[in-house]
Amino acid sequence: MKLSDINIRDPFIITSDGKYFMYGTRVKITEEFPWGWGDQRGFDVYVSTDMENWSEPVCVFEANDDFWGKSEFWAPEVHFYRGKYYMFASFTADGAHRGTQILVSDTPDGRFVPLSGEPVTPREWECLDGTFYVDKNGKPHIIFCHEWVQIGVGTVCEAELSEDLSERISEPRVLWTAKDHPDIVSISDEEVAYVTDGPFLYRCEDGELLSIWSSFSKNGYIELISKSDNGDIDGNWTVLQELLFDEDGGHGMIFRDLDNRLFFTMHSPNTATLERPVIYPMFEKDGMLIIE
Repeated sequence: MKLSDINIRDPFIITSDGKYFMYGTRVKITEEFPWGWGDQRGFDVYVSTDMENWSEPVCVFEANDDFWGKSEFWAPEVHFYRGKYYMFASFTADGAHRGTQILVSDTPDGRFVPLSGEPVTPREWECLDGTFYVDKNGKPHIIFCHEWVQIGVGTVCEAELSEDLSERISEPRVLWTAKDHPDIVSISDEEVAYVTDGPFLYRCEDGELLSIWSSFSKNGYIELISKSDNGDIDGNWTVLQELLFDEDGGHGMIFRDLDNRLFFTMHSPNTATLERPVIYPMFEKDGMLIIE
C-alpha cells in the first residue's frame, strides 16, 4: 500500500536489516470513540524498502485481558537498546491514570510483550507520549508529557530509568511547559488547556541536544523545538521561538534513511479519520532543524 493510503496518527519509523518499520496509533471509528483513536487495543507495524510502498499492517501488540491498559492505545515508539527492541506507548483504563508502558521484542516486527506490570510514569499523574534517551554517561531516561487534562498547562518532564528499563529510578524533573512559547493557545475556551505532546530528542552533528514536540496555535497543530544549554538531558531547556512546522501537522520524529540522509515524519492533517503519515527530507542549519 502507498504511504498516503495508511491511516495512522503519531508515525514512528526505524530502520533494520535494510528495511523501514513504521508504527503508529490505529484509527478506528467506534460509537464510544467517534474521533477514531480510542478503542484500538493494539499496535501494528508497516514494512517498506523505499518509504513509499508499504506492507499491509502486521500486528505487533494486542492486549490480553491481564494487561492493565484497556483503551486509548496511543503513540507507539520503538527504540533499539542493548540488543532488543523496546516500545514506549501510552495507555489508560477506567480508574487508572494514563501512563507510558514499556514493551519489548527481539525483533522490530515481532510480538511485543510488557516489560513490567505497570507504567514507568508516575501512577498518580496523567502522562503520555514517553520517548527514550540515553545520556552521555550511558544512563537511560524517559522523557514524557504531564498532561494538561490534570494540570491545565502541560509540561515535558524527564526521569532516569533502571538499566533494564523495567522501572523509573528518579523523580520526574520538568524541562519546559506549554506556556514557554507565545504562539501556544488553550484548546478550550472553558478551561485552562495548554497542550504538550509528542517529544522526541535529536542530537545535532555539532553535539547540541534538541527536542521536537507538539502543541496548538491559533492555526492548529504545530511542531516546536526545545534546546538544552549543555548538550545533555540534565541541562536547562529553552523553547526556541522559530516553529518547525505550523500547518496543521505534528507528533513527529526524526530518523535517517538507509543512505544516512535525515528525514522527518509526522501525521497531517490533524483531523479525525483523515490523518496520514507524511515524510519530509530535513537538514541542520546554524543549530536549527529545517524541513525541506
